[in-house]
Amino acid sequence: MRFRFCGDLDCPDWVLAEISTLARISSVKMKLLCVQVIKDLLDEDIDYEKVSKLTSDAKFESGDIKASVAVLSFILSSAAKHDVDGESLSSELQQLGLPKEHTTGLCKSYEDKHAALQQKLKESSLRLGRLEVVNWRVDYTLSSSELKEVNEPVVQLRLQSQNPESGSSETSVVTVGAEKFRVLLTELKQAQAMMNALQ
Repeated sequence: MRFRFCGDLDCPDWVLAEISTLARISSVKMKLLCVQVIKDLLDEDIDYEKVSKLTSDAKFESGDIKASVAVLSFILSSAAKHDVDGESLSSELQQLGLPKEHTTGLCKSYEDKHAALQQKLKESSLRLGRLEVVNWRVDYTLSSSELKEVNEPVVQLRLQSQNPESGSSETSVVTVGAEKFRVLLTELKQAQAMMNALQ
């Protein structure tokens, strides 16, 4: 069965296994636990002592606590990533066996912070630096075979790019042999043709 919060894929087995662990705590404590997990997802300080107290009634061991935080983190971040509304998320979690009272608390916390979670995910998504300068040169190295010396061309690329987070410039040097450079050049031309076709 496919679930929207999993990106229209099957739910991972480890998530299914931890649903029963989540069902052991009360629905009120589930909601409070979700608040702590959302804090962690938003890079605020999670109160691990509070998390431990919330799960103490259910006699959670250390592994259970970690598993509960991990599964809630997956559910909440994945739902925000795939822009799932609270009602759909509640329905899907009930299909997986989480009691309705628990899904109500989870989804209320999720809906309250849905926009903030999506914004945080956008900020931490793949960031590519802007390529500023490309320099290249061809060097000939001498390598000896059994009886003669052969000149083999080597291409050195010097790439200067801007780090997207700090804004500082970084330089990378790549050295490749002639054959690998031909492959690289062919693949770059194919990628450029694909990008041009999208415009």
